[in-house]
Amino acid sequence: MEKRNLIEAVFESTLWNSRIIVILAVIFGMFGAIALFAVASYDVWNMVVVTYKFFFAHYHPQNFHSMLIGGLIGAVDLYLIAVVMLLFSFGLYELFISKIDDAEGSETGSKILAIHSLDELKDKLGKVVVMVLIVSFFKKVIHMNFSTPLEMLYLAGSILALALALYYMHKGAH
Repeated sequence: MEKRNLIEAVFESTLWNSRIIVILAVIFGMFGAIALFAVASYDVWNMVVVTYKFFFAHYHPQNFHSMLIGGLIGAVDLYLIAVVMLLFSFGLYELFISKIDDAEGSETGSKILAIHSLDELKDKLGKVVVMVLIVSFFKKVIHMNFSTPLEMLYLAGSILALALALYYMHKGAH
């Protein structure tokens, strides 16, 4: 085996260690996830407070149910995006920096962090992003008014398309 020259050794070492720059994406991904969890929790808390006030004031606005459901679905949407950020941070860390030792002995960690390639990370992120899109879709649908049978048919078709997408997404996982 021939020896590497000094320039090659220094260059390859620098190139390999440059992967540590990914730590910025990991750290700020975690900050983003924490911010999203905080905002979503604040939204849920506001919905609880509003519900409490309306319940004890015996006041029931006409659009109260849609307002409550819309707010809660919006919070679920934010929680799912926060999970995307967490998966992104965990996956990048495991792929580029190091295995997470605390996750190795954990049952939950071994399932969540089973990421061995960028394709697996993209697959996990893609599934959560599809769920975010589905939740966003239903949040929009709640506030829509359907006035014609054709609009109802479009709604039924879009729900069927979402159901098929979920079916094939989960079928491919097994």
